[in-house]
Amino acid sequence: MQVSVESTSVLERRMTVGVPVERIETEVNKRLQQTARKAKVAGFRPGKVPMSVIRQRYEDAARQEALGDLIQATFYEAVVEQKLNPAGSPAVEPKTFEKGKDLEYVATFEVFPEFEVAGLETIAIERLQADVADADLDNMLEILRKQNTRFEVVERAAENGDQLNIDFAGKIDGEAFAGGSATGSQLVLGSGRMIPGFEDALVGAKAGDVRVINPVFPDDYQNLDLAGKTAEFTVTVNSVSAPLLPELNDEFFAQFGVKEGGLEGFRAEVRKNMERELRQAIKSKVKNQVMDGLLAANPIEVPKSLIGNEINRLRVQAVQQFGGNIKPEQLPADMFEEQAKRRVVLGLIVAEVVKQFELKPDDARVREMIQEMASAYQEPEQVVAWYYKNDQQMNEVRSVVLEEQVVDTVLQKANVTDKSVSYEEAVKPVEAPQAA
Repeated sequence: MQVSVESTSVLERRMTVGVPVERIETEVNKRLQQTARKAKVAGFRPGKVPMSVIRQRYEDAARQEALGDLIQATFYEAVVEQKLNPAGSPAVEPKTFEKGKDLEYVATFEVFPEFEVAGLETIAIERLQADVADADLDNMLEILRKQNTRFEVVERAAENGDQLNIDFAGKIDGEAFAGGSATGSQLVLGSGRMIPGFEDALVGAKAGDVRVINPVFPDDYQNLDLAGKTAEFTVTVNSVSAPLLPELNDEFFAQFGVKEGGLEGFRAEVRKNMERELRQAIKSKVKNQVMDGLLAANPIEVPKSLIGNEINRLRVQAVQQFGGNIKPEQLPADMFEEQAKRRVVLGLIVAEVVKQFELKPDDARVREMIQEMASAYQEPEQVVAWYYKNDQQMNEVRSVVLEEQVVDTVLQKANVTDKSVSYEEAVKPVEAPQAA
């Protein structure tokens, strides 16, 4: 077998492979002999059909099958011989494909980039330090109470924070519009659920009142047909209900699975959850900085085929998440290209860190992670046992742990500074950059 390789770009290779005719004929004859053992031909017993008849009837099909298998087999033999690491399937173009002659074909494909991760000492990391203070805990208890607010009908004028049951009908230029009417709709004043001016105009209304209000749709409203236009809504107030915060009692605690210990037991459980959230938030922000740093310090070319595959995965995920009748391939590729490229590049860099530093998932850390996830459930022992019986879930946890070990490896060499902040600042999500 003869092999020659040409580099047509940084990652693309054009490999010419020649396969001797003797190897081709051996493979063809092997398939014809297999066919002869089971072929049914009129006038002959099975297994007794003359090879000349078998060759006449089945040689073309056997040759096509043999050539296809040989291209596949010799391609992988060639890339191993040439020490190439293909990314994706090759595009194969036969040069000679005639009976009685050597087979020659050209395979064009991309290879994985060869590089070493560098510049770890140039990565700057700001690691947040925070604790759950008593004031943070008190604030969380109030949030939990507000999330479980119930409403009770009152005979008074509506205030911000009250829930109104309303009927409304909207018009623009005297014409009703789609989505502009509802009956029995529940609306909490001050929630910002309706367009600006709608809720404000209902402050002071009482049950039985009918108000005509004229809010203006924002200029950037999602329905461009309504954007910037003044509407006229006729609103009938059916009832006004005042918010009632639940008491911090055993009945309230039981909603969160805390059945013993009273207020102190509930506070302890909430604090434990807040501390877990805090650890995860700090870890996530450090990880994001590490990944950004690795990207900046290691600009590499990546195979287009890998980016294309990742775009297709993101398309499928988007359709699964948002539903609808759209097919994944109908979503524009450029919607996902930047995210797909980042994922592919990071995947290659992280894999190279694992290889360079000979990292393997730490069994103790795997168990610790499973136990922490299980601690959020009422019967953590059963959750831990379930993980250890589920190979797929265990592999996912090992991958997360290995990624954490990559982060730790970078932190050992990076420029890390610690910054003390409040709990609120530490758990606050990082704002995504605004699109230009």
